[in-house]
Amino acid sequence: MTSSKRVQDRSKNKRIRPLEIAAEKWKIFSKMKFLMEILRKEPEMVIPVRSLDQYRKQINLPKPHKMSDFIRKSPKLFELCKDKNGLLWCGMTEEAEDLLEEEERLLEEHSDKAAEYVTRCLMMSVDKRLPLAKIAHFRRDFGLPLDFRTTWVHKYPELFRVVKCKEDPELEYLELVTWNPKWAITELEKKVLGVTEAGPDHTPEMLSLPFPLKFPPEYKKVYRYGGKIEHFQKRAYLSPYADARELKAGSLEFDKRAIAVMHELLSFTLEKRLVTDHLTHYRREFVMPQKLMRLLLKHFGIFYVSERGKRFSVFLTEGYEDSELIEKRPLVLWREKVLSLSGYRGRKKKIQSFSDLSELSDMENKDPLEDDSESVNTSIQFEQAETIESLEDASFADDDEMEVGEVCSAYKDTNAS
Repeated sequence: MTSSKRVQDRSKNKRIRPLEIAAEKWKIFSKMKFLMEILRKEPEMVIPVRSLDQYRKQINLPKPHKMSDFIRKSPKLFELCKDKNGLLWCGMTEEAEDLLEEEERLLEEHSDKAAEYVTRCLMMSVDKRLPLAKIAHFRRDFGLPLDFRTTWVHKYPELFRVVKCKEDPELEYLELVTWNPKWAITELEKKVLGVTEAGPDHTPEMLSLPFPLKFPPEYKKVYRYGGKIEHFQKRAYLSPYADARELKAGSLEFDKRAIAVMHELLSFTLEKRLVTDHLTHYRREFVMPQKLMRLLLKHFGIFYVSERGKRFSVFLTEGYEDSELIEKRPLVLWREKVLSLSGYRGRKKKIQSFSDLSELSDMENKDPLEDDSESVNTSIQFEQAETIESLEDASFADDDEMEVGEVCSAYKDTNAS
């Protein structure tokens, strides 16, 4: 559904340029972050450029474009140098390494809030548990650390626990341990009531709160649907935290509750944005309709679907003012700092040669089975696989994507206006 011509035809007249700029901005960040993660998992945080060819798909760099040219576009983040044998290596600048240390600190500070969001997702799910592999899709969006599957999920035993599936022992679930009534309140309720959490005796029930709406300023046909929009906004719906098993699929109440669930999930994310595929993966767990994309497009005043890239992204429109996030958490500011260091429009600098990298060249030519150091063979393994899995889910742009400079220029123009 997300790649069908029908979806594109239905939404082509409702595009919001500032949010398209925001979509492209986050895709550029994803590429930079991907390369930084690969380098961080290397023993010396350097890697032969030719070894990066296996990641062309992840950064959407088709041949004959050179990997070295892509790296040289961000000299403030990455460095290139040759060893005595002429082999080209890629590493990070000191500034990039400092940024990674800063990210680790911010992730640790954000850990408790991320645990709350994960717990609330479990509370919204029909069985009060979610496949651990599916939560991996939300890792970067919720601000979860890279080791969340191996270490982080065990840090909060009072909130959730990892359980094995009886039918398939290899399948792991994250299961709710304790229901917290103070968290069984939507972000929309918090804003309307002016509270940070519910009372200890709060019970989720029917709601009648209207959703904030933002329509494209150039869209002139909204008045035709004024009556329908007003009727929709007044219709009561079941709280995302209430049991929805009895709701009939296809009913108006069923669909509006699904909108409330999607609104809540997007409110949890750092960028108020998700890849649409990630939402569709949770249809059964969160009791949402099969044709989820159709619902998102129908309510374009609440959500905005960007078609740029191989995967569509859905934005929570109330979270943005033009292309700028209204609420910028520390991790978002960190990402913008990384983005500000990407891109380069000056002259290409000459690649320097360093003789002291010859040992690294020899290391690369060794047979890993003959090396006594396990760090050479197993330095990446599970955690890098986790990184690649997460970043492959990022919505990288197609061949028609904007250049880095174009996005940054548009981004600055929007800020200036």
